[in-house]
Amino acid sequence: MQKNKAVKLNLIKKSTKFELKRIKMGTQTISIDFPNDILLALNESENDLKKRIKLALAIQLYKLEKLTIGKASQLSGLTRLEFEKELSINKISISNLNKEDVLSDIEKLK
Repeated sequence: MQKNKAVKLNLIKKSTKFELKRIKMGTQTISIDFPNDILLALNESENDLKKRIKLALAIQLYKLEKLTIGKASQLSGLTRLEFEKELSINKISISNLNKEDVLSDIEKLK
């Protein structure tokens, strides 16, 4: 049985290309090309852009139920509480329970 190992994702700028690198247990790279004028129009630091991309990706993967809230917060580089605050700001529920799930759980507890 393999144990899950922590994976850190880094965005590395190479000219107008950003690469998403997975560190530990090898490296995997995902490149994202940005036209120069788009990067200039954003008018923010490279570090801020990297953080925003990681957070947006983590939120999207969480919304699609591809990542748990813990893994999504890890991807975003935020603590779980900070990530939950970002979800709240973006009006995204931190629970995927619906009304029927809650009522079912209540019945089971009776």
